[in-house]
Formats: sequence, C-alpha cells, structure tokens
Amino acid sequence: MFESAELGHAIDREVFRKEVPKLRAALLDVQYDVLEKKGFPVVILVSGVDGSGKGETINLLYSWMDPRHISTLAFSAPSDEERAHPYMWRYWRALPPKGKIGIFAGSWYSQPIADRIVGKMRRSEMDDRLDEINRFEAMLVNEGALVLKFWFHLSKDGQKQRLKALESNPHTAWRVTKESYERLKTYGKLQQVAGHVLRVTNTAKAPWIIVEGTDDNYRSLTVGRIVLDAMRHRLQQGLQQVPVAPPIIQAIDHKTVLSELDLTKRLAKKDYERELAKYQSRLSELMRAPRFVGKRSLVVVFEGPDAAGKGGAIRRIAAAIDARQYQIVSIAAPTEEERAQPYLWRFWRHIPRTGRLAIFDRSWYGRVLVERVEGFCTEADWLRAYAEINDFEHQLTGAGVVVVKFWLHISPEEQLRRFKEREATDFKRFKITEEDWRNREKWDAYDAAVCDMVDRTSTGLAPWALVEANDKNFARVKVMQTVCERLEEALGEEDNRKQIRQ
Repeated sequence: MFESAELGHAIDREVFRKEVPKLRAALLDVQYDVLEKKGFPVVILVSGVDGSGKGETINLLYSWMDPRHISTLAFSAPSDEERAHPYMWRYWRALPPKGKIGIFAGSWYSQPIADRIVGKMRRSEMDDRLDEINRFEAMLVNEGALVLKFWFHLSKDGQKQRLKALESNPHTAWRVTKESYERLKTYGKLQQVAGHVLRVTNTAKAPWIIVEGTDDNYRSLTVGRIVLDAMRHRLQQGLQQVPVAPPIIQAIDHKTVLSELDLTKRLAKKDYERELAKYQSRLSELMRAPRFVGKRSLVVVFEGPDAAGKGGAIRRIAAAIDARQYQIVSIAAPTEEERAQPYLWRFWRHIPRTGRLAIFDRSWYGRVLVERVEGFCTEADWLRAYAEINDFEHQLTGAGVVVVKFWLHISPEEQLRRFKEREATDFKRFKITEEDWRNREKWDAYDAAVCDMVDRTSTGLAPWALVEANDKNFARVKVMQTVCERLEEALGEEDNRKQIRQ
C-alpha cells in the first residue's frame, strides 16, 4: 500500500517557486467560492508517520489560503470531559460549518491505531470502530461535506533521517521528543496497523490519499493541488443524492402499530397518585446510585402529536430528580448555525456526560417525521436517516447511555377536544397555534411516517415505547414506569459484568 510513497518523489526548487504563486491564487479563489456559496464544509484529515511533514503542511495551507476561514483541531488523549461522553462526541463538536475548512491534526483514527499498536484494543474491536467510522464519514459526505484524508508516509530510514535533520536545526529541534524515537521503534507495527486501517476505510465516499513526505516541495505541491482540484470538482458537481433505503410498503390489512393501541386505557386519580409517587421515588434512587453516576447516563426522547401530553410527562420526570442532574432540550426548527452542520450535530452537542440525564422534547426523529411529511428535506435525506439514527443510538448505548424513546399517542378526537380546551383557557391559549391546526390536516401522513419510524428504528438497544395517552394519568405513570424499568435493566447488566470480571 505504501510502495508508491517510497519512490523518492522530489520537485526541483525552481519549479516549486514558479508553481507556488499560481497555486496560491487558485486556492484563494476556490476557497472564497466555497465560502460565498456555503454549500458544503471541507474536512481535511492529516495523519501519518512522525516527521513526515504533517505540521508543515498544515502551516502551509494556512499561509496559502485565508486563515480566517480555516480551523485546526489537534486531538491528543481525551480529557476527563471527553471520556465522560461517547467516543465520537468530541469530533462532532469540532466539525466545520458549511463554507469553512476544518483541518484535523489527529482524528477519529488516531486512538484506534495507537491502542492497537500497544495492545489495548483487539483486532475485532478495532474493526468494529472502523465500521462506525466508515458510516460516520459516509454520513458526512451524504450531508454534503468534502472529506479529504491524507496519510503522510516515510520509510523507516527516511523517518530516522528526518528526525535527525529536525533535531540538528535549532528552530525545529523542539519538535523531536523522546516519544518520537520511541515511536520509531514501533515503525513496523505502525505500518502493519495503519495498512489495515487504510485498506478497511479507503471508501469511495472518503478515500485515502497517501503522500510521500521525504521532499518538502513535492509534498507541499501535491497536497495543495489535491485540495484545489477536490474543491473545484465539488463545486462543479453539486450535491447528488439517491435513496438508500427500500421503498415503504403499507400493510394490506391496514393494521399498524398505532391502530392496534388501546386508547381506552384509564387510571383512576387515587391509583395515579400512588403509582406516580412510587416510580418518582424509584427514579430518584436510581439516578443517585453510584453505578449510574459513575458509568451511565440517560437520554429520554419524547415524540407524539400536538397536545399528546409530552410536556406533562416531562414535568413528572423532572420533579423526581435534582435540577442539577438533568437538562431539558426543546427541539424546534434548526437555527442558521445548526443548518450549517450535518443534521445530527445539534443533537450530539446535547448528549449528557455520565451521571446526567437529557430529556428531548422532540428529537432527531424530526427528519423522518415532520421533515418527511412537510417536504423540508429530500426523499434521499429521510430514507437514509433511519440507518444514521440507528447508528447514532448504537454509539450512545455502546458508550453506556441508556436511551428511552416514547411515542405518546392520542386519537384525533381527543386531540380536537384538547385543542378547544386550550383555546378556551387563558393560561393555555399560548400552546395552540395555526400550525397545530394545519398539522391535523395531515394526520394520516404523520401516522404512516410514525409507523415506518417504529418499524425501522425500534431496535434491541433502543426500542420504542408506545404510550396510550388519551388518559393523561395512565400515560404519565406508564412513562415513569418504563424509564425506571429500562434504567434498572441497564444497571443490572452493569452489575452482571462486574460479577463476571470478579
């Protein structure tokens, strides 16, 4: 895989001097075109062998383009805050918005490679992580991002010579550390692991570009031209999307997961008060348990038609918990900042650290519900969103997050009654809008979208809980009970793992 990067590629100094002014002018032009159109972000990954010119290349791109529209993120060992979140959390936060360039010095590849070299990660574990990365990068490209992945290569002798040359120059000696020579000892292992990583993640959507780092002039011109050509091509190409999920098939007998719910279920006031108090007390205990605080976090998602009782259920959960331990995230139409990022970005930023709870009043399922029904996204967008959402939730649960998802369902008749009640009550009138009435006209379309959502995203790791919500008492108790049971189940699994380890 690295053979072509050990051929001694070199560019004469005079040739380099002649080519650089033209390249710089072209790069600036294309950078401003991308900035003006704000159609896509540019994500540049810089990885490779120590001493191969990664830092010099980044500095050169800054000097050749407008640095005000470039950000560089350098990732080392994760901080305590980052370790308290899912693995990809810190990379999602660092993604550049549309129109900007983000350079990742070290990336989501660094830790798996390092852990595999020192034996902290098994081959199977690394391959699982690489599968997640492939899906992540595919999602970025599908969202419009231009992803360029550079691996800078040196032979072992070339790396040794490079380190000595840097060390001998007083201006660059600081870049050579004891760790640099320690990593030289593991050169063979790095090539083995990196070769596997590059093969597995060299995809059509985000291929690797291997650059020989021996000659500074060759390396600089090569990277500059690749970045230029890729940005030009992307501007000319535009965003092409195709559906990536099978067509929706309606049940012949018209039975659905919603039509089969028994909306006549009721709970008497006395029983409601007793059961609610019981589960609120239980939830309070679970949230304070050391096995939760130290290892787990909780995400509770609420979806449902307007006036289904989401707010009331949320308030009953919040009443059982210390206010410092939870955050309620109310999701509305995306802001300009959020529209400039991949769809899931605005949800990743609210994922809680260990020991905390995030309650989402509407969520990432908006893409396959309101955006689908109202035409706010393309068919390709919402069709591929099912797999992206499943992958997102899989990453959360894999990191110890307990994900509990509720669809609160009511009948059209009950919704109409509640709408009229809101209009007639002064302190509730703010809850009813023209949009609520307009959404009623698309009840059947939303029903179909909900059924598809449940079929495609109710997984073993994050199943949907469908709540019969015509009676608020019944719905609120079922919500509290479900949260407690899911949390108890997760903490029980944690106890079992501890016993096995012991």
